[in-house]
Amino acid sequence: MRLAAATLAMMMLGAASARAEDLKAFKLTIDGVAVDIDPGEDANVTLPGGKTAKVRLDRNDFATFSGGTFSFVHPSSISVTKTDLGDSITQYLAASALGTIVVVQEYGKMNPVSLNQLMLQEMTKESVQAGGRLTQEPTTRKLADGTRLTGIKATVKTRTDSADFEIVGFGLADQGLLFITRIGDQDTATEQPIIDKFWETLKVKL
Repeated sequence: MRLAAATLAMMMLGAASARAEDLKAFKLTIDGVAVDIDPGEDANVTLPGGKTAKVRLDRNDFATFSGGTFSFVHPSSISVTKTDLGDSITQYLAASALGTIVVVQEYGKMNPVSLNQLMLQEMTKESVQAGGRLTQEPTTRKLADGTRLTGIKATVKTRTDSADFEIVGFGLADQGLLFITRIGDQDTATEQPIIDKFWETLKVKL
């Protein structure tokens, strides 16, 4: 019994030590003093003069992401990843846990507006091959600053669900942007605000 109790105590001590060594997501520096902290957490900081201050790090609901030629607002809980696709094409992806996505593709050598149809085929081919029905129509989206984006809206319906896509672009002679959104019909109640915020705040800087 004593051995079991001792073993349990050692395990608890080890777990406590592991917790103490957990890495925090952020490092906050005040007047040269750094403290590791997570969002929503309080921490005490002893400043160089000896004064102790309590600090707290909270996450804003939304954040602005800026690329070289565009910017938009997204929920701060969703990260935007950047991928170099080669040939002066860079992709930025924001995806929720439920599969709602916002994609921006930045082209440095060509006007990508004519790629709308090809992009739609690539994004929907698996559903279509599995028997899904694809419907589409031309669309134009006007941004807050008056910029007009042209492209297509589409819906892919399978036996069990459906998803809505919008693919629009803006380009000059040798550069441009493609904007792609996808949302499942079962997720619109909670996920539509992500898409709406993107379109409401999107700015093109070409």
